[in-house]
Amino acid sequence: MEIKSILRFLFLCCICHNTVAQSLVDEVNVFIGTDGTGHTFPGPSMPFGMVQPGPDTRDYGWNHTSGYQYKDTVVLGFSQTRFSGTGINEMGDVLLQPIHPKKKNVAHILNKKTEQGKVGYYQVTKKDGVKVELTCSERVAFHRYTFPEQEGQVIVDFQHGLRFVFDEKNPKKYVVDSAVKIENSTTISGYCTTENWVNRTYYFTLTFDQPFSTSTKLEANPNANAPKYLLDFKLPKNQVLQVKIALSTVAIDGAQANVQTEIPHWDFEQVMQYNQQTWLRYLKRITIEAPSKQREIFYTSLYHFLLQPSNIADVDGRYRGVDGKVQYAPQNEYYSTLSIWDIYRGAFPLLQILVPERVDGIINTLLRHHKAKGFLPIWTAWGQDNYCMIGNHAIPMILSAYTNGFRNYNAEEALQAMVETSTQSHINSDWELYNRYGYYPFDKLDNESVSRTLESGYDDWCVATMAKYLGNESIKTTFMKRANYYKNLFDTSTTFFRGKDSNGKWRTPFDPLMATSPLNNPGDYTEANAWQYFWTPAQYDVEGIIKLLGGRKSFTKKLDAFFSTTAIAPNKFLGQEAMIGQYAHGNEPSHHIIYLYAWTDTPHKGQMYLNKVISDFHNNTPDGMIGNEDCGQMSAWYIFTTLGFYPVNPADGTFVMGTPQVKKAVIHLPNEKEFKIEALNFSAKNRYTSVQYLNGIPLKKPKLNFKEISNGGCLQFEMSRP
Repeated sequence: MEIKSILRFLFLCCICHNTVAQSLVDEVNVFIGTDGTGHTFPGPSMPFGMVQPGPDTRDYGWNHTSGYQYKDTVVLGFSQTRFSGTGINEMGDVLLQPIHPKKKNVAHILNKKTEQGKVGYYQVTKKDGVKVELTCSERVAFHRYTFPEQEGQVIVDFQHGLRFVFDEKNPKKYVVDSAVKIENSTTISGYCTTENWVNRTYYFTLTFDQPFSTSTKLEANPNANAPKYLLDFKLPKNQVLQVKIALSTVAIDGAQANVQTEIPHWDFEQVMQYNQQTWLRYLKRITIEAPSKQREIFYTSLYHFLLQPSNIADVDGRYRGVDGKVQYAPQNEYYSTLSIWDIYRGAFPLLQILVPERVDGIINTLLRHHKAKGFLPIWTAWGQDNYCMIGNHAIPMILSAYTNGFRNYNAEEALQAMVETSTQSHINSDWELYNRYGYYPFDKLDNESVSRTLESGYDDWCVATMAKYLGNESIKTTFMKRANYYKNLFDTSTTFFRGKDSNGKWRTPFDPLMATSPLNNPGDYTEANAWQYFWTPAQYDVEGIIKLLGGRKSFTKKLDAFFSTTAIAPNKFLGQEAMIGQYAHGNEPSHHIIYLYAWTDTPHKGQMYLNKVISDFHNNTPDGMIGNEDCGQMSAWYIFTTLGFYPVNPADGTFVMGTPQVKKAVIHLPNEKEFKIEALNFSAKNRYTSVQYLNGIPLKKPKLNFKEISNGGCLQFEMSRP
């Protein structure tokens, strides 16, 4: 009896554990961020997956960079690739649209009441009665269509793509070359070369589980260089048609190998369940004790955070690099969709804590890109660089990984790549100009002179620190000097960093509230204004900023003014969104600034603003994300802040204390270690902290380091009223 009781107890515990774990998948709301400027998408993907099948409701315009907006009721079709939360359109490969032949007039209208999305699965029924269901593996999209009758049609559009244009009438070509072959009555294969945000070639193979009886080549769109087909099907009695779409950067046989390896069968539910079980292994790496609404936002953030970067290596390890050559990737890992200007700040440090097994693969990707191109990547898509944004922030990513103990790459090669990237001029980096003046003169550049100077200063500090670690004093000295160039743009009369010309004269007139952006209002700052970029050097030199301002009291006064100076007609296209004074939570340059209150005598003010951002700018609704998700950075900020700390300097391995947003959290680390976070006396009113304990010992400074987290332990916050 005793043994039976024990076995029954263990069985019940197992059921309970699996049920609780499965609920983490169910708590993800894939529609958060799909209405407004979050620019997320509701379709399925895998963690770090190559494909993201989903509905395309428009193929152009800033609002539709992922191809979808929640309120749209018309659908162009269902394509296989997209980015999560970017500000520019790309991908949208191989559009399919199933159609009921007798109701073509309503075939593109969605019945929104039927739309459902969850981890690993999306479904909607169109007004023509065709039900569309989507799931995927890492490299293969899987569609299932249920038609009202046994006759069905599918439009297969290779001309389609998510175009980087903001005007529907823009005649810009998208596909510039293609070769598409109908192999037989169930298979279409080929390639398309596109020119958009990046210039790239994708290879594909489509396989239907039922033969099409006829194929009709439709009239081409203007400037089209790829075909569009209408396929007719005679369906079995269940009226179901399934199709698998496999992609590759390398070749058609790469796409074929991907589908044969990942989905060699036609069991839709099996693929969906595998997708969800894979997600579960990642989502359960953090558990939190919180109300259901907060859990929904948190686990959706964790989901969004893990979508990208995408591993674009085929199952055999082949990938096509930035130089167009096919290579083999170590451990079959080569990452793209590297939104580096965004993710270096919070997402990559968080990745090192939660998914350490991916870090060396990402660093090796950066180094392989450098070897092929001559400098480190800036922003990559499908293995190609679009050179979007400024700085060379693969540099702090490398330093961050090295600082935190990741070593499965050649450190000397990494330093060499960092130095070459910082000394050999390339797009957006004119080092001769930078070193000649000790800043970027605004009359020698088209725009962004202040932002480029300040962001280059952070990269320089990272090169110097890496050189220090490796014992290279000469490189350390050179780049530490450059890291101080930011001071050359400090105007003592206004206490801002300002544009200066090659004769040393300030740009006039000067308005610190005026935001500028290369695409919309070119000027000295990147999607921000002088207020927001003032705090950029504080990522690595808080004490230097304090000294420039004349002391800690003036530093605090400047912070207070930053959060209380009213924004005048903030423009979301200039990065001015989700505002508290001049703090713009909707864009990355502001993300570390609240945490700078840790260097003042009034840290509770920062905690007040953290509480406000969490409550005002994050919600469990489609419009619950204000500002682009940017491939996981917005979500990483939310996750870190919920836990109670954030990497002000993303590359030095330290995390600055804020205030936790949950009573308890546990980070489940490798080797069965745990890092526990506890908010003692936590309540709706007790949302502030002045004392923290690490493993029972009070923290002398409001920060902890990566090793203290990765070794496991317990961080306690003593909570109180303000």
